[in-house]
Amino acid sequence: MELILLRHGKAENTNPDGDFSRALVEKGRAQARGAARLLKSAGLLPEIVLTSPLVRARQTADEFCQTANLPGAVIQGWLASGMDPKTAMSELAAFRDFKRVAIVGHEPDFSTLAEWILGVTGGGVEIKKGAIACLRITPPARFGNLLYLVPPKLAGETEPGD
Repeated sequence: MELILLRHGKAENTNPDGDFSRALVEKGRAQARGAARLLKSAGLLPEIVLTSPLVRARQTADEFCQTANLPGAVIQGWLASGMDPKTAMSELAAFRDFKRVAIVGHEPDFSTLAEWILGVTGGGVEIKKGAIACLRITPPARFGNLLYLVPPKLAGETEPGD
């Protein structure tokens, strides 16, 4: 399977209702739309999108799916902030019949997951807000290959014509 990691877009710094409720700002919405346009134009859209239940991740997934003309994302509790790589691989095994799966989530979870899958130690991977990474994996097996890592500026965080 190809596992696309889409880190949530830029969100408000604080929310009176707590971290769970932090919403995307317009730049974050544009990052999600840009990621969708890039993957669509490259013929690399996922068959299914899974998202963290946190508001900023759900909003990123919604913008991404709407722009890419994909069905809505499926909320997965294991993608909440604080995700463990072993749990992620175990959960992803349920989706192994899909060729390409996107997950929308958080840092440092995504960098930790990518490093764990790649066998990298010492913090060698950083996935910025709005970035896209893709790994070839065979869950629940641990190791895989990095196919690409696209920073948000290359993913098209601005709208066409900006």
